[in-house]
Amino acid sequence: MNPTSTATVPAEAADTTGLTSREVAQRVAAGQTNAFRDTTSRSAVAILRANVFTVFNAILGTALVLILLFGSWKDALFGFVLLLNTATGTIAEVRAKRALDRLSVLDAPRAHVLRDGVEQDVEVAEVVLDDVLRLRSGEQVPADAVVLASDNLELDESILTGESASVRPGPGDRVMSGTTVTAGTALVRTTAVGADAYAHRLAREARRYSVVTSELQEGTNRVLRWISWVIVPVALLLFWSQLRQNGGVAQALTSGQWQAALVAGIAGVVGMVPQGLVLLTSVNFATASLALARRNVLVQELPAVEVLARVDTLCLDKTGTVTTGSIRLEEVTGPDGGAPGRGVLEALAALSDGEDPNATAVAIARGLTEERYLGERAAAARARTVEAAVPFSSRRKWSAVRYDGVTWVLGAPEIILATAPGADVVLARARERAADGARVVALACSSEPCGEDAEDHLLPGGLEPAALAVLAEEIRPDAARTLDYFRQQGVEVKVISGDNPDTVAAVARRAGVTGPDGGAPVAVDARTLSQEPDPDGPEAERLADALEGASVLGRVTPEQKRAFVRALKSRGRVVAMTGDGVNDALALKDADLGIAMGNGAPATKAVARLVLLKGEFSALPGVVAQGRRVMANTERIASLFLAKTVYASLIAVVVSLTAIAYPFLPRQLTIVSSLTIGIPAFILALAPNSRRYRAGFLGRVLTLAVPAGLVAGCATLAARTWLVAGCATLAARTWLVASGAEQAQVTTGATLVLVCSGLWLLTLTARPLLGWRLGLVAAMAGIAVLGVFVPAVRDFFLLAWPAAGTWWVVLIVSAAAVAGIEAVYLARPRLVAYLHGRGLVN
Repeated sequence: MNPTSTATVPAEAADTTGLTSREVAQRVAAGQTNAFRDTTSRSAVAILRANVFTVFNAILGTALVLILLFGSWKDALFGFVLLLNTATGTIAEVRAKRALDRLSVLDAPRAHVLRDGVEQDVEVAEVVLDDVLRLRSGEQVPADAVVLASDNLELDESILTGESASVRPGPGDRVMSGTTVTAGTALVRTTAVGADAYAHRLAREARRYSVVTSELQEGTNRVLRWISWVIVPVALLLFWSQLRQNGGVAQALTSGQWQAALVAGIAGVVGMVPQGLVLLTSVNFATASLALARRNVLVQELPAVEVLARVDTLCLDKTGTVTTGSIRLEEVTGPDGGAPGRGVLEALAALSDGEDPNATAVAIARGLTEERYLGERAAAARARTVEAAVPFSSRRKWSAVRYDGVTWVLGAPEIILATAPGADVVLARARERAADGARVVALACSSEPCGEDAEDHLLPGGLEPAALAVLAEEIRPDAARTLDYFRQQGVEVKVISGDNPDTVAAVARRAGVTGPDGGAPVAVDARTLSQEPDPDGPEAERLADALEGASVLGRVTPEQKRAFVRALKSRGRVVAMTGDGVNDALALKDADLGIAMGNGAPATKAVARLVLLKGEFSALPGVVAQGRRVMANTERIASLFLAKTVYASLIAVVVSLTAIAYPFLPRQLTIVSSLTIGIPAFILALAPNSRRYRAGFLGRVLTLAVPAGLVAGCATLAARTWLVAGCATLAARTWLVASGAEQAQVTTGATLVLVCSGLWLLTLTARPLLGWRLGLVAAMAGIAVLGVFVPAVRDFFLLAWPAAGTWWVVLIVSAAAVAGIEAVYLARPRLVAYLHGRGLVN
């Protein structure tokens, strides 16, 4: 928009008839209305489909169906994990979809249209193309339009452009949907409505669905992809080996023993899938989002709580994020910089007490109520009769009041002091303060009244400088503390705004923003940078280079904000973007993590991953803490789940190759997983943990999970082999309680060895074993022992009371497994250092 016209035309002088009812009906029939409805790119059905048809669900779902058809329902306990995981992910994404569907830039409930020569109020959706609208102060512009006539119209376009200064469009200038009328009135004719309006085009672009990139989820999915390549052939081999083990394939098929072979094959498959890790990741995100909700932080996509723990670059929009969006009175000085003279504060109070004060007057009036000014105002207060008043006009850039024979004028220093004696020094002081990002207005006085001409009021003659009122954008009280926190955490902060770069830099310095070297922030005018560079072209590289050393960027367009985020991400940075205006929506959408202020535009809040409901910048450190807890605890417990995948895969492969009997049923693996992994993992996941994030968690987890899992698997196979060998001799039959219980003894012994191995691995992840952590391990061990002692539990899981010889095998092999796992733990730092040196882990 180029508001170059300064002349105004009374609104009543323009077209006062508008469209006829017939013309309106024609446009409605042609679909040229302001009705606008759009949805996200995915429906609720599509979200459900995406969460149901996953590799994880395909593996477990197939196993579940086969168990229910050919096995016992008691072996189908793992199905609950499948259902819970699917429900958790679906509900979270549907909530995000609903937030996106509520995306709306326009808040104006009614529009004022001229039709058939009569002004009437209609719903915003009923506005049609070429309608003549009357814009009024405090209302939003409902559609793109061109100004027909203006009566001191002023617009706040910050919601679209980010620039806090108001603009004054004149006849022939364009006004954009979504902007707000801050002063004056106007008649405009609509030029674009509905989906074609600028605000809706921007919202439609922002509404495109995207998913948060989660390292935890990506790592888990990578493991699942690896497993999916081997699980089918291993399952088939395992099934074939069990058929051979039951008297040969033909005999097994005719005797019905194939069902037992199928159940054994499914047990191997279920054991190989780290199903609890998938569920735990989702539940961990959900519990973090609930904790953040208590801090008035809305999490619209669950993995977002993880991402901020990984962020190394935080892009802030100045207005509404670093600042409150309001201005405050910083100080009142005399023309020489000293204390203000007699009567100055009373005059400022009178000038700010108008019926329709602008933002400057409101800030001055509020500032004069502070304690530092109350005493002087009380001393100066006396009965006065206002003889004349001139309201503020952005065209004149001054207001005036006259009482007690003195005219006081408040306005732009360069206008009201243009001819005042000694004004050069005062103007220089005003320019100096303005260079620091302040807004400076001058107060002058004269004994002469204001003049008038045919069009407007004139400044009185003989004006003399009386004072300078310095106003500054109001910094959020929590901004400095929060920025200092991020600086200590190694997160680089960049302030991106549509305002003048020098002004933004001054505000940023006051808020505590520094350059990468700790010095003053470097400001760059975005008009010197590419607007929308090709992401793969040389301009994008040059843009990324320019952004590396800049901490403040001014005169940034909405499209540039998006390009800046993409450029930073191209350099491997994890970028978080905060904002409150629609101009921030596209950048928030492309950032790794978009954070909206609760008092921001609906479009921005709907598109963001996180919403600070109370607009409190100080809530961000708490979000970081939750993200770190999720990341650190999930890394801690992931080794439990992946170790299970390793030992289950080892057992399945060995059994397949040797055609021996598979030692477990699915229900037995379920109890092992529950006591050594599932239950303790959920408890450990909720523990406090403030460890800073380090990239590459999967590599570090595997350095413990793989060798520990191999030890546990080998120990289980060794126990199974020993017990089978013992049962094969006549002397060994004295171990058994009753004849024919050999297989139950083998299964029970192997299960107990696996439980002992899993519990010791649990001690590694729960260390230091103090307080409740020691109690957790002891409780799981106690439940495992009770499971053997309680007959009803033994019968359900098809276990037997161990014979004396079985107890000895369990004791000896478990001791060896514990020693092996402890050795892995002690040797792990050297392994990690070796792999780190080769660039394989971080």
